[in-house]
Amino acid sequence: MRKFEGDELVIATHNDGKAREIAKLLSPYVSKFYTAKELGLDEPEETGSTFAQNAILKAVAAAKSSGKVSLADDSGLSVNALNGDPGIYSARLGGEHKDFNLAMQKIQDAIGDNEDRSAYFVCVLALGWADGHSEVFEGIVHGDIVKGMRGDKGFGYDPIFKANGYDITFGEMNPSEKHAISHRANAFKLLVENCLK
Repeated sequence: MRKFEGDELVIATHNDGKAREIAKLLSPYVSKFYTAKELGLDEPEETGSTFAQNAILKAVAAAKSSGKVSLADDSGLSVNALNGDPGIYSARLGGEHKDFNLAMQKIQDAIGDNEDRSAYFVCVLALGWADGHSEVFEGIVHGDIVKGMRGDKGFGYDPIFKANGYDITFGEMNPSEKHAISHRANAFKLLVENCLK
């Protein structure tokens, strides 16, 4: 497995919330971060049919454009009652402006009275190099969709997702507590163990 040897990393995202969360998780290992947004890098079209394919596509595109090792995450919410949707389309469910309030309402409406509210968050991280090489890691956290939206911490679908074993949503959870158990945290543990230590 290829190791990350540098001290600068591009976070291949235009999502400020995601960039902050990733930078916080990796700050013990990387001294300087850039985001694709800061560098003016285009967001490649996500043409993959899996989280892993889309993460690799974004990481390698950012690495080739910037000349720096890049990290991309493709993550989303899969709801069992909706046959795993929105899945890889999680960010697109809220339309071109990525309105997560709209997306969360669509999920609530689609679940309706279904008693199965189980769901899981998936995060796939891809570390990409300018030569096209990539390393991929996946994290999952299982839980349920709560009725309504609760909490204003976090971002994305956090206000409707309650992890197994918890009474509060990710949106109500202290960020450090969420970082300890989230799908992203699980993927990052694997990334750090395999590529960063």
